[in-house]
Amino acid sequence: MRGRARKLPPGADPPVTPRLGELPAPPTPPGLLKTSKLVKVYRADGVTVEAVRGVDIEVAIGEFVAIMGPSGSGKSTLLHVLGGLEPATSGEIWLRGKRVDRLSTAAWAILRRQHIGFVFQFFNLLSNMTVADNVELPALLAGATPRQARKRREELLAELGIADKAGAAPARLSGGEQQRVALARALANEPSVLMADEPTGNLDSSNTRDVLRLLRRAHAGGQAILMVTHDARVASLADRVINLYDGMVADDAKIVPIPRPVNGVADVLELRG
Repeated sequence: MRGRARKLPPGADPPVTPRLGELPAPPTPPGLLKTSKLVKVYRADGVTVEAVRGVDIEVAIGEFVAIMGPSGSGKSTLLHVLGGLEPATSGEIWLRGKRVDRLSTAAWAILRRQHIGFVFQFFNLLSNMTVADNVELPALLAGATPRQARKRREELLAELGIADKAGAAPARLSGGEQQRVALARALANEPSVLMADEPTGNLDSSNTRDVLRLLRRAHAGGQAILMVTHDARVASLADRVINLYDGMVADDAKIVPIPRPVNGVADVLELRG
């Protein structure tokens, strides 16, 4: 016996039945980080500067997004606001489905411990602590036991090729080694998103390749990355590039990989001093 057709409410569109051989569109990747009409304004001595103006962006879980733009376009400011290092003037920031732009300074600090890893251009390592202590600290602050923090540190330093530097002071390391330590520190608490602000800005081409190789490996393991860079060759590792101009999104485009054999990051980028 045939069932009666269900009556649609007034104004509703009838359901669309896919034709034979036609598949429904794949689901949209879940959102990790999202902003709505985000604004950051600086005011000093009667001068107002709109560093970020109405930015709407979204980063999916496991996505690698590069932020580019000329000097003064608001790249670093945007990253710092997204990570709670600077308060937003207005707009919304959503992380893992929860609105976070209204959090207090203390609440932001807890959120960073649990979900955000930062890598800076100038490393920002604690000079009075060893490499091992620098890397273990974020995991301990996030609630790991000393044994868990030590195990995570040993794994990261071994993967980054600097396990023998665990007892050294940061000042005794090269720039490339310090940036590897900074990367290990940022990954120590297994963050939801890794935010990198010009992570290769102070490195020579050899160390740049090493750091990018490590970022690519982290991304291949499912790590979401939001990276500010001025270098198009560095941005070519990302899934997507957002271009800022005068604090606004001028372009947001996916990177289409070139279909050719790739043996490593050196085959993708030709970095020369």
